[in-house]
Amino acid sequence: MTVTEYEPIIEVIEEAYEIPQLQATRKISALLPHDYHSTSKLYPVLYLQDGQNLFNPLAPYGDWAIDKSMTKLAEEGLGDIIIIAIDHGEQERINEYLPYYHPRFGEGKGNFYIQFMIERLIPYINKRYRTLTDFENTGIGGSSMGGLISLHAGLQNPGVFGKMMIFSPSLWISKTIFNQTKSFKPLEKSRIYLYSGGKESKEHLPNSKRLGSIITEKMVKGYNIDFHFSINEHGSHAEMHWREEFPHAIKWLFFNS
Repeated sequence: MTVTEYEPIIEVIEEAYEIPQLQATRKISALLPHDYHSTSKLYPVLYLQDGQNLFNPLAPYGDWAIDKSMTKLAEEGLGDIIIIAIDHGEQERINEYLPYYHPRFGEGKGNFYIQFMIERLIPYINKRYRTLTDFENTGIGGSSMGGLISLHAGLQNPGVFGKMMIFSPSLWISKTIFNQTKSFKPLEKSRIYLYSGGKESKEHLPNSKRLGSIITEKMVKGYNIDFHFSINEHGSHAEMHWREEFPHAIKWLFFNS
C-alpha cells in the first residue's frame, strides 16, 4: 500500500447542522479510518472543537493537519478511530465555548452547546456510523476555548466522555474550572491528556500546572483517573504546536492500554 491509501476518509456530514439549543447551524465533518467501508469494525469516537482549524491548510492561523497525522498513525496500525469535527461559531465562538458567566462576555452558552452534543449530535453519530458507544470509547477535545469547553464537558458529564484531549485550555476566563476539577468524581476510568506551551500568555502555563496539580492530587487520593501532562517550553498558543502534540495525545488516549 502507498501512504495515500492510509489517508482517512473525510465526509461532510452537513454544511449547516441544526443546533436548536443555540438557534444556530454549524458545519460538521467526519474523518473515518481509511478502510472504514471495507470492514465491519466498530470504532471509538473523538469529538473535536474548532473544526475549521483541524484539516484545512488554508485556515487563517494554520491547522492541526489531523488528516496527515491520522494517515501516519494508520501506517503504524493506530488509525482505528472516528473523529468528528465541529466548526466553531466564528464571532460567537467565545460565547458558545464559555460555560460560565464572565463580566466581559456575559452569560456563556457553553452548557447549551454541550447539551446539543450529548442529546443530539452523539446519538446521531452513533446511528450514522459504526461506533463504540460506551464511556471508554467516547472522547472530547480541543484547544484554547475549545479546550476549556471540552474539559468542562468531561467534568460535568462523568458518564459520557471517558477521554479528554485538552490543549492550552483558556483557564484564565474563570476560576470555576478549578473548583469543578476538585469536585470531579469519575464514574469509571477517565483519561485526561493535558498540554501547555511555555511561550503562551504569562499566566497560561502556571494555570495549567495548577490544574495538573489538582488532577494529580485526585489520583493520589485514589480517584479513577489516568493523567498525562505534556509541556513544550517553547510552545506558543498556535495551531502548529497543537498539530505536533495531536498524534502523541491520540496514541496515549486511545492506544495505550
